[in-house]
Amino acid sequence: MFRELALLLINAVHQVLGKHRGDDGRSGWISGLSEEEAREHPTIGGLRIGKRLPERRPDEPYDPVLEWERDGQYYHYLTKWMLALCRVFQVTGDVKYLRWGLELAKTAHKAFVYTSPIDKRKRIYWKMSIDLTRPLVFGEGQHDALDGLSTYLELHSIAKKSSLNALSLESEIHDLYEMCKESDWSDWVTEDPLGIGELLCIAHRLARVHNEVLDVSSIMDAVLEAAYVSLRAFFSKNLIYAPAGSRLAFRELGLVIGLRAAEKLEGEAQGISALSQVIRRILEFRALAEKILEFWLKKENRETLTWLKHHNINMVMLTTSLVPEGYLGLSKEGQVSANEPSRPSN
Repeated sequence: MFRELALLLINAVHQVLGKHRGDDGRSGWISGLSEEEAREHPTIGGLRIGKRLPERRPDEPYDPVLEWERDGQYYHYLTKWMLALCRVFQVTGDVKYLRWGLELAKTAHKAFVYTSPIDKRKRIYWKMSIDLTRPLVFGEGQHDALDGLSTYLELHSIAKKSSLNALSLESEIHDLYEMCKESDWSDWVTEDPLGIGELLCIAHRLARVHNEVLDVSSIMDAVLEAAYVSLRAFFSKNLIYAPAGSRLAFRELGLVIGLRAAEKLEGEAQGISALSQVIRRILEFRALAEKILEFWLKKENRETLTWLKHHNINMVMLTTSLVPEGYLGLSKEGQVSANEPSRPSN
């Protein structure tokens, strides 16, 4: 049942977010393809965010607060959808999902990655217009290059073993690899629990494809060092003892998923000796995962306004925290689990 629902969800996302809004004068698929062609390549024009307000027009002034409510395309939303499509391919064996993920990667990279005229370094726009013709926010996400690199590598690795081995991401991987190599680990330190969880998930994905395309050991080492320093900073604030009304569940649950990834990484990185020590230090914080889960599994903590305001993403993140193997791409047998997930009690 859950597999069928997932496939219906994918179709709905493409049918809605792969097409223009009904209130901006444009219609049809963002890609400009015909209905028949677009059904075969629904991600080749990217996917809208689907925010409440239409995107900012070229003649409208930039408002950093209002921009959060405006439509467009986010790079880090697209990378998450690439990964979701990859997981569906792993479960179903239907190669079209992997192709859609690869096509989305190529489209996103071409639109979002640019060379800065100031320092001549490649960078990633935070947000682009719906049709990917102009940046809406020039700033760069703190972990976007890392996220893109680890996602591309996983897509590329899986594609090499399938009938889509000719659809290469090598040039895109090279761009992001150089961007990450130019960064220092301290550039990735964050006190945001969701960001810390993302760092740990990125390290896990990098470890799984280590040396398949290139040597990413130095980047993994830097990512884990940043995650450890970030964990210490977050832990010192004692935020997990605050009342539910002043906490954002989905951000904390992102940390839970990351710590689950670190537990998987401990076994998978045994052949990468340089990582063992920092992984052990990170896993000293594994009790945080249980404390956070215990807190949000309590019904009364899921009745606050802050939970209800973000109900959909909170429930998705809570479920993923309880059954992280699907997101991480592993079950006990080393494959994506297609089992029905457990759900929190009412």
